[in-house]
Order: sequence, then structure tokens, then C-alpha cells
Amino acid sequence: MRTNRIIILILAFLAGFLGFEPLLGAQTAEEHFYRGNDLGRQGLYEDAIEEYKRSLKLNPSATVVYYNLGLACKKLGRHLEAAAALEEALRLEPQYLPAQVAMGSVYNLMERWEDAIAHLNVAVHRETGNAEAHGNLGWAYYNYKGKPPFKFLTIVNLKKAADLFEAQGLPQAAQATRKVLEEALVKYGFVSKN
Repeated sequence: MRTNRIIILILAFLAGFLGFEPLLGAQTAEEHFYRGNDLGRQGLYEDAIEEYKRSLKLNPSATVVYYNLGLACKKLGRHLEAAAALEEALRLEPQYLPAQVAMGSVYNLMERWEDAIAHLNVAVHRETGNAEAHGNLGWAYYNYKGKPPFKFLTIVNLKKAADLFEAQGLPQAAQATRKVLEEALVKYGFVSKN
């Protein structure tokens, strides 16, 4: 009897040491999610991604986990993976505005301007005070090459974003947005270049 306990303890120790979670009792989806968040805050995005994937294996219908997975992939420049994760978050919960904004941002990075505009329009019409959404929408309109050019929508969204960033105490974001706004005003002929 004592020998059996010793063998079980040794096996449990080895399983934990070698990373065989199933032998020890797997962590919950929520624990993996929170661990992924902690790793992401530390800038350990690869590790965070692995934790989010473990969480999703245990709970494949967790919208916020797909969202965070998308953000971690975006941080690493893995835009296709980010888009896939965010698309799944939106499939599960189409009204989830943070995923709409993130999806638009990822599409901007991929230079998929029309797709970015579609997602960001949803966000700015449902949450008018979202500086990030207005800034990304203005950027997408500014870069859109199709017809017609969205001159006024570019200006309106960039100005709104700059004002919101300023009001939120984010002067660097406001300044960067105002710089693009000034370029847009010149590009569209609203002001002359000095």
C-alpha cells in the first residue's frame, strides 16, 4: 500500500515536471485565459497565444478569448491569424464592439481598406466616442483608392479622433492623428501646402 502511494507520487511529480497536465487534472479554460492575459501584459505574446489556444480547446465558444488571441497575434504582426481569431469572435458575437474596432485595425494593417471601413463604420455608429475607431476609420478612408474618394468622411473622422484623443489625455495620439488630418486637408485641396 505504501509502495503504491510512493509510485503515484513519483508519477504525479514526473507528470507535472514533464508538463503532462492531463495526468494532474487540466487547468480550466478560465485559468488559461487569465494566464494568457498575464503573459500578454508582460509582452510574452507567443506564450499568451498558446494559453489562449489551450483555453479555446476547453471552451471554443469564448468570444473574449478569440478577441485577446487576435490582439496577441496582431502585436506579433501575424495579421492573418489575428483576422481569423477576430472573425471568429465576431461570428460568435457580432455586436462585440471591441472586436469590430480591432478587426478594422487589423484590416488597415493588411491594407484591406474596404473591409476596415465596413467594421469601423459599425463601431463609430454604435459608440461615437471611440477615438481609436474614428482614427482607424479616417485612416482607412484616407487610403481607400476606390471611387468616390471619401474626402469629407476622412476629415470628419480624423478630426473627431484627434479631438477625442486630446480629451482623453492622449496628446501623442492626438498629435499623430492631427498630422494625418493636415496631410488629408492638403491632399483633398481644402488647404494649400505651405
